[in-house]
Order: sequence, then structure tokens, then C-alpha cells
Amino acid sequence: MLNRRNFLKNLSLAGPLAAMPSALLQAQPEIRSGNIDLTVITLKGKVQSQGKGIAGVAVTDGINITQTDRNGQYTLQSNATASFVYISVPAGYAIPAEKHIAAFYRPLLKNSAVQRHDFSLEKLVTDDRQHNFVVWADTQIISKQDAEQLKTQSVPDLQALVKSYPAGTLFHGIGCGDLVWDHFELFEDYKQAIDMCGIPFYNVIGNHDMDVDARTDDYSAQTYKQQFGPTYYSYNRGEIHYIVLDDVFFIGTAKKYIGYLTENQLQWLEQDLALVKSGSTLVISLHIPTNTGAARRERKAEELSGVVSNRKQLYKLLAPFKTHIMSGHTHFNDNWEEGNIMEHNHGTVCGAWWTGPVCGDGTPGGYGVYEVNGSDIKWYYKSTGLAKDVQIRTYAKGKAKDAPEEIAANVWNWDSKWKVEWYEDGILKGAMEQRVAYDPLAQELYTGPQLPKKHTWVEPYLTDHMFFAKPSADARNITIKATDRFGNEYESRVI
Repeated sequence: MLNRRNFLKNLSLAGPLAAMPSALLQAQPEIRSGNIDLTVITLKGKVQSQGKGIAGVAVTDGINITQTDRNGQYTLQSNATASFVYISVPAGYAIPAEKHIAAFYRPLLKNSAVQRHDFSLEKLVTDDRQHNFVVWADTQIISKQDAEQLKTQSVPDLQALVKSYPAGTLFHGIGCGDLVWDHFELFEDYKQAIDMCGIPFYNVIGNHDMDVDARTDDYSAQTYKQQFGPTYYSYNRGEIHYIVLDDVFFIGTAKKYIGYLTENQLQWLEQDLALVKSGSTLVISLHIPTNTGAARRERKAEELSGVVSNRKQLYKLLAPFKTHIMSGHTHFNDNWEEGNIMEHNHGTVCGAWWTGPVCGDGTPGGYGVYEVNGSDIKWYYKSTGLAKDVQIRTYAKGKAKDAPEEIAANVWNWDSKWKVEWYEDGILKGAMEQRVAYDPLAQELYTGPQLPKKHTWVEPYLTDHMFFAKPSADARNITIKATDRFGNEYESRVI
């Protein structure tokens, strides 16, 4: 991971910005010379469905939040520093989208002291207390060839997954940052891929989606905003309150950033959560994980660019709720749980930056799938091109370089509530030993200065989800069984 970061520091930004809707071009934020423009703007409008107002909908300019009255009307005092007015889509309504990209916002007009922005929503005919969502982390396309792989491999896999559920099942997606790899002209290819998927997608800004020629963090999201709107917002589906945050803080030097949540976001989040019933389930999506086990595994100091520095301030705000955090960025799979918070740090859609089928920890390229029933959430990791019940990769004795006398298994979506056991010639031998280790396939594919050919700086990573056992010398048949926290069993024979 460190070598990767050194490489990325030297990677040049290339390519013109792709074509975009004219309304967004006209509304793009701009750096103003002189004093900050604090001209008061009055925002008014109506949130409605088939002409009937919807009461209690949260409306925000990213600074303050108001709610619609019983007639669906809202008034919000804003100022010229705001870029958008947007809503927290309420439960029971379809996600508004344009070519399947969530369209929950309106760009603010320039030089208009009183503005009206209405929102029309479509009421669902399906009970959205049951719904699914997927998390696509790090599509990270840097070329048309990468974009083609996204469209011809990842998109059909997601299409097939959606079709495998009963007709009418509600799905939405979360693009968890690094949608492209600095080449902003490829945002159009990303959007085309999303449109092909056929489900609405909300998106998260990543470090490779930022303007790295900006003077400060305040202006580092200009291009992203032109393409996808606000970088932090919320929405509702069924009993779940969803929040998206921007935790990539650009420090004003090309390619350098830290994981950090600004005060503007935290004060906005306080207002947002004040409208949510205590004890509710939250799903928070951000690019840089709030925390991982990487520093512990590597026995190194925590990287400022690898986790959120002020995460404990976030956790304080989340204390009254049950929270699942969705993150990407690391290119490995890592789950941790403490108290009322569980973080799912996802393996990537791009595998090893579209140069190999697995991430550095051996997790196959793929995405998270989450099934919601009321306030309960179940999940699994879907590997691109593999059946959903493929959750283990096993290695025969001699395959793991650091444990040549042992069999090994990579259970990539493991968390502390999984159980991993092994059988020798049909007899249960007990739990396998969990150890911090490298995945043998990742080592084979990515170790050495010439591997992999496309991106030779890709490296294997230490991971917590490797398991080991020492079989008898005369063992003939060995099977590994992993049972997840929901009681689902997955078996794999060691060959």
C-alpha cells in the first residue's frame, strides 16, 4: 500500500472534462476574488408527488436544514457560498434519477436573491421496508480499456445479481468513491456503466475524484459537483436512514490528502441526525474508512491518508444509533465491529486496478450486497464472475510460503462472528487458526518488480482473514466449512 501511494504521488493528471448537462455547467462553483460573497439567498419551493405536497421532508443547502410544512412547502435562508439545494428523499418514494444517477438536488442560480426549486417524487407501490443495496468501491478507471472491463464484466454481473431476486425487488447502488482515477473525461464512461446496471446509484467522492490543482480543500470537489452534485447528503429507504459523507480532505498539494471530516459537515450531520429517531439504523457511506486493522497488521503508525483522523468525533454523533459504515479506498476487505458500529471496508470492483482478478489481500474483485428487512441488515460479498456462494479460497499444503506444512483458507468477508472449521477424511478437526498472513494467490500474482505487468507497483497485503491447519501426513480428503454470522454455510474442498 505504501508503494502504491508513492506511485500515485507522481502520477500526472490528464484529460479534459467530459461533456456535462448545461444546467450543471452554468451552476458550477467558482473561486471568487476578494471578499467571500455572503449575499443572502431565499430558497423556496415544494416537494410533491402527483401535485400533492409531502410534509416533513428535510431540505438543505449543505449548511442548514429545514423541513417541508404540511403542504410540502419549504423556505430556507441561504447565502451565495452554497452551491445546491437538495432533499433527503423520504421513505416510501422512488429515488429520483437521471440515467440512474441519483438526482436529488438543484444547482443554485447566480445573482438571484429569491429562488424557487421544486421537487417531484414518485410514490412507490412496493413496501420499501424490504430492499437491497450494493456497494461498488473503487471502480477506479484510468483508461478506455478499464472502462470497457467495467462495462463488460462488472455491469453484467450486477445485472444478473438483480435478476436473481424476485421481480420488483427494490435495489439501489452506492458508488463508494474513486469512481475514476484522476481522468475526469472518464466520468462519462462511469455514468454509462451505471445506466447499464439499471438501478439508481448514489455516489461518494474519492481522492481520485478530486481537483488536485485546487488551492484548498474548499475547491477540490468542483468537477465532482458538476457531475454528481453535493458531496454530503442523506436519504431514506424503509426504516433505514442513509448518509453520505466526504472524508477526503485535500491539503493543497497535488495528490496529498488526509482522512478528515470538516466542521461544516459535522454541524450539518448534527442537524440531520436530530431528525432521526434514536435507536434507528443508519448506513453511512464514505470513501476513506474511519478505521481499519492495517496499522496493527503492518506494525506501523496509522497513515493519515488511510483512516479518518477525527473519527471519534463522528462516533460520538452516532452513539444513539445502530450504524453500518460503508467504505472503500484501501483495496482490501476488512470488517470491524465495536459497540453499536460496524464498518464494512470493501474490496474493489477493479480488483488490482484492473490488472489482476484479486485485491492485494486475495479478495476477488467484486462488491458488497446488503439485504434489508425492516431495521435488520444481512450481507455478503459478491465476487465478479463467481457464484454468490463462493466465499472461500483454499490452498493445499505447500502453497502458503510462510506455512509450508499447513493447508490454508482465505475467507475474505470474515468478521468476528464467523466460524471456520476443517474436516479430515470426513472427521471434524475443529476450528482453523486465524493468523495475520498474505494470501498465496496474491503473492503469486503481485510479488516482484515485474509483476503484475500492467501496474508493477501492485503488492500483496497482510490480512486478518487467512486461516490455517496442519493435516495428517496420510490425509486424503480435506474440506473447509465457513459459517457466517447469519448461519449460512460455505464449503470448499482442499485440492
